[in-house]
Order: sequence, then structure tokens, then C-alpha cells
Amino acid sequence: MKSFHQDWLSNVRNDLLAGLVVALALIPEAIAFSIIAGVDPKVGLYASFCIATVIAFTGGRPGMISAATGAMALVMVLLVKEHGLQYLLAATVLTGVLQIVAGWLRLGSLMRFVSRSVITGFVNALAILIFMAQLPELINVTWEVYAMVIAGLAIIYLFPYITKAIPSPLVAIIVLTAVTIGLNLDIRTVGDMGNLPDSLPLFLLPDVPLNWETLQIILPVSATLAMVGLLESMMTASIIDELTDSSSNKNRESVGQGIANIASGFLGGMAGCAMIGQSVINVKSGGRGRLSTLAAGVFLLLMVVFIGDWVALIPMAALVAVMIMVSIGTFNWASIRNLREHPKSSNVVMIATVVVVVATHDLAQGVLVGVLLSGFFFAHKVGMVLHVGSKSADEGRVRSYRVVGQVFFASADRFIGSFDFKEVIEKVQIDVSRAQFWDITAVSALDKVVVKFRREGTEVEVVGLDEASTTMVDNFAVHDKPAAVEKLMGH
Repeated sequence: MKSFHQDWLSNVRNDLLAGLVVALALIPEAIAFSIIAGVDPKVGLYASFCIATVIAFTGGRPGMISAATGAMALVMVLLVKEHGLQYLLAATVLTGVLQIVAGWLRLGSLMRFVSRSVITGFVNALAILIFMAQLPELINVTWEVYAMVIAGLAIIYLFPYITKAIPSPLVAIIVLTAVTIGLNLDIRTVGDMGNLPDSLPLFLLPDVPLNWETLQIILPVSATLAMVGLLESMMTASIIDELTDSSSNKNRESVGQGIANIASGFLGGMAGCAMIGQSVINVKSGGRGRLSTLAAGVFLLLMVVFIGDWVALIPMAALVAVMIMVSIGTFNWASIRNLREHPKSSNVVMIATVVVVVATHDLAQGVLVGVLLSGFFFAHKVGMVLHVGSKSADEGRVRSYRVVGQVFFASADRFIGSFDFKEVIEKVQIDVSRAQFWDITAVSALDKVVVKFRREGTEVEVVGLDEASTTMVDNFAVHDKPAAVEKLMGH
């Protein structure tokens, strides 16, 4: 009961107002994403309503906004072009199923492998993409548009000094709409983006044959949509966690996204996921609970269906001002100042993530590159933290080596190179009580060390293996197997 009150009733006024601001910002984006995907604007609008409404109940991150997104729309283009809308709806349903399975498999826990540098790069890249998406509305336009955008930004940043009772982005939208109507300005409005739907969505099964051929067509697209959607949602959830100083359930979010996409497909909508831009708008406007997400979806549908004629009059300049505010607020400006202070490897990961995302407009590729680079730098760093010392004993007849650190694929060569195989001694003792052998490359390195010493006529004793390393060595080592040793040494 306490959780219900916290999620739904602890911030009612701010949640409703924030939801209204988000709904207004969702309309042009949903239409634009529909155009990108090559479908009717109502497909994106229905999807945004449906996903936001359902995720309010099923998601794992209160206050986060999910709807139709550009990243998902880009994946759909070829499917729509070659097979049409009905196959897109079927792919949307399958996307939801795959996301539910991912949640059940607890794949959301994999977020712990995404480093801070990758998340910072992801955030900065999205801020840049959000700003770039506004440029078409600012190129080859009249001076009135620039004046409206500047006025909108002034209201957004200055109005909170007067009062924070009403979100300043909402005030900017209302004021600029009134000015546009009052002065009869000839500037681009929401209505110019496309026709708004005039009816509620209907529950319909996708009109596709239920056979193997259909599955072959939609499965690759659905798998990509599921991956991109979950990746963007998990990253956005982590960002909102930080902004609100709270935590979220990533696996519940995965299942929730799946349920929302299934509902969207059956109601004539495209697949969607969390939106960092709208989520930041929601948080900056005071939205914190699930009510804000629900309000965004409900207000969106009510506005486009019942007061669409008025919504169509909102100048795009007002929404551009809101999105520029989101872009500025999203970018991690401290990351620029920290370039001199942070390790070079962290800076490379952050910058690489930004460059790949901005260049490809593919969040998945950028994050993948960032994660791979993070893994490479981590492996290199840990691989260098390996020390092998030695001392002579028993009047020079025995040499004792002491290994300290992690032995794995990145440090295996360093491990082998630390031994003097040409030294004429009777026995070598290798103490690994302060070392761990993590993979078969490490075990193979130990094999080579033992075999090389024995080939020189030196007795070898390995002592101090911990339980995990003993298991690896027992299962994969070959230095006590003559046939395998000959193969190892190339005989």
C-alpha cells in the first residue's frame, strides 16, 4: 500500500502537469517517427498513447516515459517498405514477446557491465541527436520562427524565477500558441506535420498469415527491435535513476516494455521504448510517479482525438524550444571539464560512444562499441597488474617463483615471460596462492611453463591453487598428460 501511494498519489499535481507537457511534446515526435517508418501518423500516435499508458502500470521505473521512438522507427523502414503495415504490427507483437522473455531471463541485470563512461557518452550523444533533430525546423525559415524559439527559451528559463507552480515548458507552449494565433503568424505548426486521428484505436489482430514464412520475415526485425528497445530503456532508466536519486527494477522494466509493445501491436501502433528526451522533460517538469506517465498517454489521446483542431495550432517553434532545453539539460557538461582529470581510457570510451551514436544514429552500435572498448581497457589494465617474483633456495638447486595477480587471456604472455627456463637448477616451485587462473588461456600458459621447465630437465611443483583455479586446472590442464604435452609442444 505504501508503494502504491508513493508511485501514484504522492505527487498528483506535479505529475498531472508534467504529463500534460510531455503529451504536447510527444505529438510532433510521434508523427515524425511515423513518417520515418513510412506509416500513417496515427500509427505513431496510437503507439505513444498505448505504450505510455500500459508502461505506467507494468514498468519498473516510475516517472519514465515510453512511446514511439526514432531509434525503433529506423529499424522498421525496410519491413514496412517491403511487406506493409500489417507485418509491422505482427513484428511489434513479437518484439513484446521477446522482451518479456528477456525480462524473465533477467537480462536487465546485464546493465552492470555498462561502465559510467559508456553511459556518459550515451547521454551526450542523445543530447546532440535531440538538438540535431530540431535543425530542420530552424533552417530556411523566417525571422519570426527564430524570435519565437528565443522567446520560448526565455520563458522556459526565466519563468521559474516567478513561480515553479506551473512547469515553464507548458507556459511557453501556451504563450507562443496564443501569440501565433493572435498575430496570425505564418509559421509551421503541429498540424503541418500530418493529419491527427479523429477516433479511438480499435483492437485488431494483425492481418498476416500465421505460418513459418511470416515468422522468418518478422523475427529478425523483432529481435533487433527488442534489443534496441531494451538497451535504450535500460540506459534511460539508469539516467532517470540518477536524476531522481532513486532506483528501478530493470527486469520488471523489460517485461513491462514487452507487455506495452504487445498491446501497441494489437491496437494498431508501432513498437516503442523509453524516451530520454521526454523522460527528462517529465522529471524537469516535476513528474516523479507512475501517474505522470499515465497522464502523458491519456492526455495525448484526448488532445489528438477530441481537441485536435486546437493542438494543430501549436507552433513547432514552441516545441523546438522545449527540445533545445531538453538537449541542454541532458548533455553532461561536466564530462567536458573532466577530460583533463579522468583517465585517458575513460575519455576514449566516452568519446567513441558519442561519435558512433551520432554518426550512425544507432544507439545500440554506439553502446556496443563503448562496452567493447571498456572491456578491452579493463582487461589490459588488469593484465598489467601481474607480478612474478623469485628467490633461490637450497644452495641454488631450487628456485621458488611467487605469482601475484590475475592470469587470463590478457596476461598469459606476461606470465610465461616471467620465468627463466634456461637456468640450470634441479627444481622449480611455483607458488600461486595469491594468483587466480580465470580461463583456458591461463591454464594453457601454466601448461607451457611446466612443460618448458620439464623439457630442460627441471622438476616442477605448483602449489597454492585456490579452489576455483584448481577446478580449471583439473579440467583443462594437460602438463601431466604425455600425449597432450607432445601436441602442446608441437611434436
